[in-house]
Parts: sequence; C-alpha cells; structure tokens
Amino acid sequence: MNPDLHRLHPYPFEKLRALKDGIVPPAHKSPIALSIGEPKHAAPDFVLAEMTAQLRGLENYPLTIGSLALREAVARWLAQRFDIPVNLLDPGRHILPVNGTREALFAFAQVVVNRNPDHNKGAVVVMPNPFYQIYEGATILAGAEPWFLNASENTGFVPDFDTVPTEIWQRCQLIYLCSPNNPTGAVVSEAALRQLIVLADEYDFIIASDECYSEIYFDEAAPPLGLLEVAAKMGRDNFKRCVVFHSLSKRSNLPGLRSGFVAGDAEVLKKFLLYRTYHGCTMSIPTQAASIKAWGDEQHVVDNRSRYREKFAAVLEILSPVLDVQRPDAGFYLWVKTPDITGIDDESVSRDLFALENITVVPGRYLSRDTLTTDGKTINPGINRVRMALVAPLEECIDAAQRIRSYIETLI
Repeated sequence: MNPDLHRLHPYPFEKLRALKDGIVPPAHKSPIALSIGEPKHAAPDFVLAEMTAQLRGLENYPLTIGSLALREAVARWLAQRFDIPVNLLDPGRHILPVNGTREALFAFAQVVVNRNPDHNKGAVVVMPNPFYQIYEGATILAGAEPWFLNASENTGFVPDFDTVPTEIWQRCQLIYLCSPNNPTGAVVSEAALRQLIVLADEYDFIIASDECYSEIYFDEAAPPLGLLEVAAKMGRDNFKRCVVFHSLSKRSNLPGLRSGFVAGDAEVLKKFLLYRTYHGCTMSIPTQAASIKAWGDEQHVVDNRSRYREKFAAVLEILSPVLDVQRPDAGFYLWVKTPDITGIDDESVSRDLFALENITVVPGRYLSRDTLTTDGKTINPGINRVRMALVAPLEECIDAAQRIRSYIETLI
C-alpha cells in the first residue's frame, strides 16, 4: 500500500459525524443542513433537456481532451467573463474539460510535483489556511509537504504572500489558491495576484487557482477577478505558470453533472492531458453537450445570484445583532465568529446547534490546520469560527437563522 495514505487526515465531515455521535436532536424541529456546500437551487431545465436529448452519445467513447465544441464554448465564456482577448485563448491548447474540479485539483499535484530525488529536496506545496482539504491530500500523495499560509481576520481572510519565508518559496513547486475562498468568501486582489505571478517567475512554481465560487457574488458591476484575467493584463499571452479551475457545480447548480474545466499554461496542460489520458478521465458526450448549453447562458446564473443575495440579506439581518458576522466578498458561505465566552468555541457551538436546534454547521478547526508562529506559538485560523453554507431554500435559511439566534441569546 502507498505509505503516504496513513498521513491523510480524516475528512471534515468524518470529524463532524464523530462530534454528533450519540446526540439525538429534537424531533419536533426539522433538520437543516448548513454544512455541505451542495447547491439546492434547481438545475436549469434547458441543460437537463439537452443532456437527455444526447443520450445516444453514451454509445461512443469520448475523447479525454473533450469535443472542440465544448472547448470553444469554454473559451468564449472565459473571454467574456474575464475580459480576456479571445485570440489569446486557443481551445486546442489552453483548455481541458474535467469531471468536476475536485478530481482535477487532486490530479494536478500528481502531475506538477517533481518526484525525482535530486530535484525533490523537500518539495513544498503552499496552500491557504483554512482550506479545501483536497489540496492537502493531493500534496501528500504527490510526495510533497503542505505549507499552510494563514488567512485570518488580521489579513482580511486573504493570504499575505509577504509572510512566506524565502526558504519556502525556494522549495515551492505549486501553490493552491482559492478565490473566492472556501470557507471565508474572501477574494484575492489584483495587486496580490500580480505579486504572486512575479513570485512564481522568480522561484519557478506553478499557480493553481481554484475559482469555483467566482460566479456567486453580490455586485453585478464588480465580479471577482480571475488569475488568467490578471495574467493577460500583465501581457502574459501564454499564461505561463498560471492555471485556473472552474466548475458548473456552483455556477449552474449542477454538482451531480461533474463538469468543469482547467485552463491556462499550454505546456502544463499538455502534460496534464497526457496524465489524464492514462488516468481514464473522460467526460461523457451527453455531459459535454449539457455543459456547452450551461456555459453558453448567463441568465440562469444572474438569477442564481439574485436568490443568494436574498438569502444573505435575510440571514444577516437576523444574525448580525447577536453574532460577529459579515457578508463575504463572494461565494455562499458565512464564516461566523463564535461568541467570546469562556467554554464556548466552534466545536461546542456546532454540537449545541445540532443537539438543541437540529442544525448542522461545520467547526472552523475542521477546515484548517495548526501552524507555528515565529515565536513558537500554535495558532489555528479556524478555531472559534463556524462555516454556514446558505444553500438551503430561503425559508429554511431564515428558519435556521432564527433558531441560531435563539440559541446564541441563551449564551449572552
């Protein structure tokens, strides 16, 4: 067996099940899950209709690189959404369809990390903390060491690249970025992205930007920036060292479709395609047809954002008087600070909400790791935070917020 398997941490939801074990929530209160980031809005009917109409495509083997029509649809969307000159995006070189970004984010590290003992002298993969745990697992199984870059309230919940020691940059082969971030909802600025690209050139590492939440935001006139957008502004026509990951799961409420794409540096994607050809990761033809329809329509995405805005407004109105909570830059998570009361923390709040209110949230410590400060102190940016995913219908989110407020009022 791979000896690194034992180094993998339990997934957050395994820890959550253990926390809830033996607790019987009140039966007269309906269960409300604010724990899993699984969109509950209806999938677009026209996308489902297209998939059904193309079921005969299941009789054929799909290509790993996907159809040209799908790659062209993605290129059009990228160019329009991120204001990238369309001539810079070659569908044959810069875009690769993937079966959801989770598997792609994991597989990417297996391709990028150099396992040669002469080259891999303590190879490091930098990632935000808190983070999506796939980054860590991918790093460990690729033979590298994760290095956690804290994103706390002090940094506006975004990574501060100035705090990374030179020695870490020298060993870095890959950095995972998540913007908008899961779980904090923070968006990395253009200045920070420019800084990171310069650092990638200086220290020769690749940037993997997870942008799966980029289409859920609050101001239609100010969508979150993307890495390729900034790279194009810097005149990097080849997007060198820059790779982005996008998905239809959140944007189009299609988590079960398992459809996304990777785009950017053509030389990196060429190697990634080679890996995936052996890995057997191909997107079915009906899924590709449905994806073309989804990437080609924006109205259902605009409508989707409107529903999230309504939920955030309603929930924040209820919770703000009793909790330290703010609307995120983007995404559908609330990164809520627990009350500053002795004996109360993210685990106790999560446990009590389930036991007393039949509401499930995720303790922040399950989404982050302990790190050491320069003076030897241990910190964890997730402690005393809980993640709430506002994915349930509006009425359920309001009900949940009212129950949470009632519980918090018993503490204060």
